[in-house]
Amino acid sequence: MQTKLIIVLITAFLFACNSNEKTNHTHDEKTAHTDGHDMQTYKGYEFGDDKYIDIAKKGMGDLASGNVDGWLAGFADNALFRWNGGDSLAGKPAIADYWKKRRTEVIASLSYSNEVWLPIHVTKPSISAQLPGNYALCWSMVHAEYKSGKEMNQRMHMVFHFNDNNKIDRVTQYIDRVPINNAQSK
Repeated sequence: MQTKLIIVLITAFLFACNSNEKTNHTHDEKTAHTDGHDMQTYKGYEFGDDKYIDIAKKGMGDLASGNVDGWLAGFADNALFRWNGGDSLAGKPAIADYWKKRRTEVIASLSYSNEVWLPIHVTKPSISAQLPGNYALCWSMVHAEYKSGKEMNQRMHMVFHFNDNNKIDRVTQYIDRVPINNAQSK
């Protein structure tokens, strides 16, 4: 008798834990905070259009092949190229001068692998430095052989922002300079 009672209780417990009621979860603009205060749920972005990935990916392919002019065709005249260390190049001519010199005098070969791409459309910037609009985010391995004969391989993250004419007007490259400096030294 006691065994049957235990089986009935366990069965009842399992049925109670597995309710067929569907809870309707929705995201609205306000979410209850644990201490009872309401907080705003940030919704200032959404998935973007894949065409921005295509533009950025084509440009990276052009740069890798040494076709700097082809890469720059996707850039706005007032483009800004930034590195995570704080350095930057302002304007298409400055970007062209830097990368043409790098590709002809410093880097013998350049390639990317294991690329992961994500298009994002920002409608409400979360910080003042962020621009609204379309972005293509890329995470990849970068492989470079330098004229010094040394090689460099590392993970890289790039953020491309596009203006209203679908031209790249901001690039931020997150990369470790130490392996680059070591590889380009003779």
